[in-house]
Amino acid sequence: MALRECEPEMAEIAVDKVCFVVAKAHELLAVDEGETPDASNPADDRDRAALTDEAVAPNRREFVEFVAALDADEQNALVALAWIGRGDFEPADWRAAVAEAAGRRETSTARYLLGMPLLPDYLEDALSAFDRSCGDFIEREAPGA
Repeated sequence: MALRECEPEMAEIAVDKVCFVVAKAHELLAVDEGETPDASNPADDRDRAALTDEAVAPNRREFVEFVAALDADEQNALVALAWIGRGDFEPADWRAAVAEAAGRRETSTARYLLGMPLLPDYLEDALSAFDRSCGDFIEREAPGA
């Protein structure tokens, strides 16, 4: 029996919300902590200043605020997806993963997720396991789309 036939997967969170988190997490992973901003012209620095901690602060804040604004069910679903993508649970164990995520409250969900170095990969892998992707989201959000 296919997964779609046995339970309604990911009913707790919209794919677009997951994809927004994926996009923000990719931006945060682009940070090059070895670069420091300076007063020079970014054009002749090959835009390295865009990859510094100072430049990433607004992205981190946007990520944290977005995740904090999700309701508890959506936050639990996001954690469950990360766990599925990481291989801690199988897609068929969706309900168990969400229930386990609901019991995890050592720190804020955003902080917990930011502690996963491969978060965007985990979320994309989990979406793929549910026959979903961020392809449509990325096309809609791309400049000029």
